Amino acid sequence: MAHKKRTASYDHLEPDPVYGSKLASKFINCMMWQGKKATAQRIFYGALNQMKKRLGDQVNIIEVFEIAVDNVKPTVEVRSKRVGGATYQVPMPVNRVHQQ
Repeated sequence: MAHKKRTASYDHLEPDPVYGSKLASKFINCMMWQGKKATAQRIFYGALNQMKKRLGDQVNIIEVFEIAVDNVKPTVEVRSKRVGGATYQVPMPVNRVHQQ
């Protein structure tokens, strides 16, 4: 009997305390070095405050951040495909979970 491949369960991610965005929380966690979350939060929120000063108060800054992240997400990745004796790099769409 073949084993069933299980999908990984992802940990619950708390939204960030200032904007309530899970994407911002994930971005802060990716920025963090050596467990220094307060430093990563200070850098992230400082950057958003600079964006808010330049764009004005009427703009929702967290929406601008989410649009910017969507613009830089990869849509296609190359995977190795063996055809005959040769291996080719074939472009394939990226899984939504791996895009983040």
